[in-house]
Amino acid sequence: MATKRIEERKARDRQARRTQIIAAARHIAGSEGWPNVTVRRLSDEISYSQPVLYSHFPSRDSIITAVAIEGFNEIGLALQKARQKNKRGNVTEAVANAYLEFAGVSPALYEAMFSLNLSVPFDDAETPPELHFAFDQILQLFAAQGAKAPVLAELFWASLHGIAELTRTKRFPPKRQKERIRMLIDVFSLALNGASKE
Repeated sequence: MATKRIEERKARDRQARRTQIIAAARHIAGSEGWPNVTVRRLSDEISYSQPVLYSHFPSRDSIITAVAIEGFNEIGLALQKARQKNKRGNVTEAVANAYLEFAGVSPALYEAMFSLNLSVPFDDAETPPELHFAFDQILQLFAAQGAKAPVLAELFWASLHGIAELTRTKRFPPKRQKERIRMLIDVFSLALNGASKE
């Protein structure tokens, strides 16, 4: 019994250290950018030796991957909340707004999820559940379209990602964001109405 308690405590301590490393990476990236997230810098930030960090993550890239996976869970929760909260309104528009708000409020996290070189597979047997969870929130918007739903969800996600990136890099002026979203919803609504008549 004592051995089991010791093992449980060690597992909790290990998980707490892992969480602390990920949080520190997010903090540094958010304030200084991803190039400043190094194992040495993380070691200084959280007062653990580099070997301790390497015992949790084999490389800097694996830390960024862990951050990205956490980000997919968070965006999934934000989209799920938008879907559930707006069942009687325009759910698609609510999800679009929630997606773009997430990307705008958490640019470093969003960058880790989509712009850095991740070794995380998408739409694969090895895809982490957090990625499936995030995609499912968009897929649910098109569930009535049957076999077309995954492609429609991919196109909608791609459209939102394009808007998010072009806004972040100041290619799209923020003042037209509401109009952009409304027009995107109109385009998808027309496509869905056409599909329902086939």
